[in-house]
Amino acid sequence: MIDDLYSAKVLALAANMPRAGRLASPHGSSEKVSKLCGSRVTVDLTLQDGRIADFAQEVKACALGQASAAVLGANVIGASLAELEAARDALKAMLKSGGPAPEGRFADLAVLAVVRDYPARHASTMLAFEAAVEAARQATAEGT
Repeated sequence: MIDDLYSAKVLALAANMPRAGRLASPHGSSEKVSKLCGSRVTVDLTLQDGRIADFAQEVKACALGQASAAVLGANVIGASLAELEAARDALKAMLKSGGPAPEGRFADLAVLAVVRDYPARHASTMLAFEAAVEAARQATAEGT
């Protein structure tokens, strides 16, 4: 199990967390916690013209949650709320029902396809995208 889940690609992503930290004046923020394992992701972002202009994340999660957050952090600038929702939904479908990996800017999430066989790991793998969607919705609702 460990070799399947924690491949060199997953560990490399987890070790190189882009956009770590917090923003001083975010337009939207969200914190998500996995009740099963205690993983926690906090996302701050700003929007400009309906797209992510700045982004930071504080990630206290297992390597799978870190890898997912790393893909998010590396590719989120310029994304719209619709793109974040589509990536989140595709990631969830990939994990829960064997759907295809997300496409476009978040295609690197394909490396996490093996997690589908480990339902107890799904929640931590989803945290960063769930937090990003919630923060973007909050920012959009505030008209930024």
